[in-house]
Amino acid sequence: MIEKRIRVMLVDDHAVVRSGLRAFLSAFDEFELVGEAASGESAIALCQRLQPDVVLMDLMMPGMGGAVATRHLREQYPNTQVIALTSFKEKEIVQAALQAGAIGYLLKDISADELANAIRSAALGKPTLASEAQQVLIQELRAPSERRGFDLTERERQVLTLMAEGLNNHQIAERLVISLSTAKFHVSGILSKLDAATRAEAVSIALKNQLIK
Repeated sequence: MIEKRIRVMLVDDHAVVRSGLRAFLSAFDEFELVGEAASGESAIALCQRLQPDVVLMDLMMPGMGGAVATRHLREQYPNTQVIALTSFKEKEIVQAALQAGAIGYLLKDISADELANAIRSAALGKPTLASEAQQVLIQELRAPSERRGFDLTERERQVLTLMAEGLNNHQIAERLVISLSTAKFHVSGILSKLDAATRAEAVSIALKNQLIK
């Protein structure tokens, strides 16, 4: 006897895909389909009311894409796990989904048994990744600075290190014996390359990605 059914929500803008997934879920007594959404915006609204255990998320949808929706869901409902279920293998798409917090990344040609196992694993907080997603993850771990497009110069790394020490632009200029305008230029370039809004955020990103010690 099943003690607790896994509550699943479907998010896909194609009705035919949702219909197929609906039929798939109905074949397993342990799964309960609690809702369907055709967009990222609808998924967020539904999730607040339904509180699913696992969301099967399409990534390419009009309006809010699946990766953005995944990020919002994970931030607002951390107990809800998201499995990206898509037809796309491109590195950038895989990266966006994983960085958004998806616990799984699967292609739509996956077998029923594999998808069922992935849902069970997600409900337990365990990831399931297609081989393409595994390869992207390995590449990210091997080259953390390259995966986000960081191309800091040696001088920018020096400036970033001094930023981490808490030095302001005047102090950085004095330490490196450069003009104040040059120091400001380097700081601005660092913020842009790291996609950071503040100096503190830039330092945090740099430490996280081992750009500085």
